[in-house]
Amino acid sequence: MPSSSLWQRFQQYFLYYRDLDFSLDISRMKFPDDFFEKMQPKIERAFAAMRELEGGAIANPSEKRMVGHYWLRNSALAPNAEIRAEIEETIKHIKRFAADVHTGKIAAENGKRFEHILLIGIGGSALGPQFVADALGSRRDPMDIYFFDNSDPDGFDRVFNKIDKFLSQTLVIVVSKSGGTKETRNGMLEAEAKFKEKSLQFRKHAVAVTGVGSELDKLAEKNEWLARFPMYDWIGGRTSVMSAVGLLPMALQGFDIEGFLAGAAAMDVQTRTPDAAQNAAMLLALVWYYAGHGKGEKDMVILPYKDRLALFSRYLQQLVMESLGKEKDLDGKIVHQGIAVYGNKGSTDQHAYVQQLRDGVLNFFVTFIEVRKDRRDARLEVEGGMTSGDYLQGFLRGTRSALYESGRESITVSIPGMNAFNVGALIALYERAVGFYGSLVNINAYDQPGVEAGKKAATKLLQLQQQVRAQLSAGAGKTAEEIARSIDADPEDVFHTLRHLASNDSRIRMTPGEGIVDDKFSLEK
Repeated sequence: MPSSSLWQRFQQYFLYYRDLDFSLDISRMKFPDDFFEKMQPKIERAFAAMRELEGGAIANPSEKRMVGHYWLRNSALAPNAEIRAEIEETIKHIKRFAADVHTGKIAAENGKRFEHILLIGIGGSALGPQFVADALGSRRDPMDIYFFDNSDPDGFDRVFNKIDKFLSQTLVIVVSKSGGTKETRNGMLEAEAKFKEKSLQFRKHAVAVTGVGSELDKLAEKNEWLARFPMYDWIGGRTSVMSAVGLLPMALQGFDIEGFLAGAAAMDVQTRTPDAAQNAAMLLALVWYYAGHGKGEKDMVILPYKDRLALFSRYLQQLVMESLGKEKDLDGKIVHQGIAVYGNKGSTDQHAYVQQLRDGVLNFFVTFIEVRKDRRDARLEVEGGMTSGDYLQGFLRGTRSALYESGRESITVSIPGMNAFNVGALIALYERAVGFYGSLVNINAYDQPGVEAGKKAATKLLQLQQQVRAQLSAGAGKTAEEIARSIDADPEDVFHTLRHLASNDSRIRMTPGEGIVDDKFSLEK
């Protein structure tokens, strides 16, 4: 396409919100001129569904729940006074608690101020706070933060090695809606053991963020933890960063939670407009639909040109893929929907997988995230009249042009700088875009049955491990197949269970056989 035509297309499809200093450019997506017109019936249904959701309808039909993350940044929109009061009181509690920690009114058991945070969670209960901490953190923060976000013993040990010397001044936040999430429970038990090893009382360092009346809530109350903060039934983990899940660690780190919520609320206002051409979230959902023919046939590559947004691709990976990756639509038809998301950051990626993006298989579209403000400090010229930030901008625009010349389509999202307001706006933009897209393709974007299925399968295998261990005894030992026959189990599952046990329990001995499946396992006395 000649440059004059591209300029005309840019003017037609460049959306700018002056009050937010935010822009969205979809001009390098090659949808036809009549695309929006043809999509109008679906657009109207998506707008109607979003209005119902924000009004308190059961927007998650499979779990019979309301979906209320938009209320978190504007409690006046909550469908009843009880929910509105819950939101407002939680924010007040968070502010009071953080202020008391910072002043030393709430102190560690040795009387010193808490200076460090260990957050224990999984999925959205950790990823949102991780992203925000990386995006907004600085050495001036009153507290720094570390994470247990898996059930990896080596991962626990790596964090312990970092915080061992200042464990006595570490505040632990345990995040789990149900209180029964095994990964989070394991991290909590590991932390409890480490505190006990250091002759420290875990309860005097612990805070719970959980559902009212959950196992964790009862445990925290019984053991007199420092504080408890609620997780709401109408908030999913992947959209929980503006609840106590994200606001509590933000406040403790000294971040601007009011600005964060205000940025999200401001983007919500802009993306409630029923005019698709002026609605950035709807435009994103529409070009996603166009790119993958409404079937997710192309991957979404996220390229933020800012180190502070390096975790944004991971954050969107969960938000998009957990929300949209569904087997069935709302009518019960098998559709296998979803959009694969990956990415890292520019210009790092120009020395990595951008080579394939330009010359390889065309199974993706790109989203560039631009942050216009280079740095807070004074400019430094690395050569005549040019700064490092000038180069970063050049790499972004150059890569965008090079990809387009090779037939690769892209979206560009631009924010003015890195602060709490703009991060909140960016999160809110994508939350609503995901909701709109779910409506466009007629799926429930707010449940996660595949995740639950994985948890159930894992539970069965852990039960199998107990059965397998019970079959081990001293002597010549047994093969996986022999044990499987005796407990009526899948021999492959037993095979992997035995190898795991032998790798981690010194009491279990493996005697090599003729082939690997002939290895015998026994229990030493």
